[in-house]
Amino acid sequence: MEKLTSVEGRAYPFGMKNVDTDIVIPAHWLKTISRAGLGRGAFEVLRKEPGNVFDDPEYAGSPILIAGDNFGCGSSREHAAWALGDLGIRVVIAPSFSDIFSGNAFKNGILTVVLPQEAIDRLMEVAKTDPIHVDLESQTVTTEFQDRFGFDIDPFRKHCLLGGLDEIGLTLDEADVIDRYEAQVAGERPWLVPAIA
Repeated sequence: MEKLTSVEGRAYPFGMKNVDTDIVIPAHWLKTISRAGLGRGAFEVLRKEPGNVFDDPEYAGSPILIAGDNFGCGSSREHAAWALGDLGIRVVIAPSFSDIFSGNAFKNGILTVVLPQEAIDRLMEVAKTDPIHVDLESQTVTTEFQDRFGFDIDPFRKHCLLGGLDEIGLTLDEADVIDRYEAQVAGERPWLVPAIA
């Protein structure tokens, strides 16, 4: 997983409430086990509408998505986080998230930031013309207009995102401890250690 310390850039001023995972990535895209290319299907239904924010060249490649309340509700499909990641989104800011979506996003290196509606409204305005800065270390969202919004995050999730640690990375971080344990077991119970031919 790629480390996430801070993200700065334009943000999609999306703002829609109750966006379920079927809107994020429709079911017919779920036939793959690869994450590559899912960004093409992200928000497919909404992208059929002329003038949608996701196909506006002004926001192309934006690493931040500003959404409405209850983002990621619906099914538990991890493909929703995969699609956002493939679209280049590293941070989603909303008043609330589905717990399952928030967990899937975290496991895929996407930071979910919960802010009150007033902050979302202000960021939606700023996003139309200027970049937004999200700093995970200081847990703040700031703008060039001196706006500063603090957010809470679980310390474990913060540690993992800052270090770029998924489950495998967390295990590898303990490699020395694991090696010592394996050596101890081999010394105390050699019959458990397979013979090397």
